Amino acid sequence: MKKLIAFMACVLILGTALCGCGGSKTYKDGTYTGKSAVFSDDEEGNGNGYGEVTITIKDNAVTSCDFKTYEENGTLKGEDYGMVDGEIKNQDYYNKAQKAIKGSEEYAKNIIGKINPDEVDSISGATYSYNQFTDAVYDALDKAAQ
Repeated sequence: MKKLIAFMACVLILGTALCGCGGSKTYKDGTYTGKSAVFSDDEEGNGNGYGEVTITIKDNAVTSCDFKTYEENGTLKGEDYGMVDGEIKNQDYYNKAQKAIKGSEEYAKNIIGKINPDEVDSISGATYSYNQFTDAVYDALDKAAQ
């Protein structure tokens, strides 16, 4: 019986703590821009640059989102991302780079109707973009917090 009481007390304390931590924030309706930290190249040439997001919030949910990724020097990552001197010198690298761009577009679509970027699933091959996306959305949400 003592074990049951102790167990129930732990459950009650844990439940109270979790409810307190998850406090529901509210955000002002409007359009906000956020920017991720700049990620530097690793040894394989992955993860460079930063992301910028523009989100519109209405009734505590994202109603529109635009997410773009940039090289460290501010160049937009687009159709030429993964090319060298305007040419595809390594098809595998180019395909990987373009998959990251497509993933970025999906992240923007998948946050619509949500407010928490952690509810958006990461896409294989676009993990660095995911980190930039969540970082940028949190920055925008900080500006929208009431």
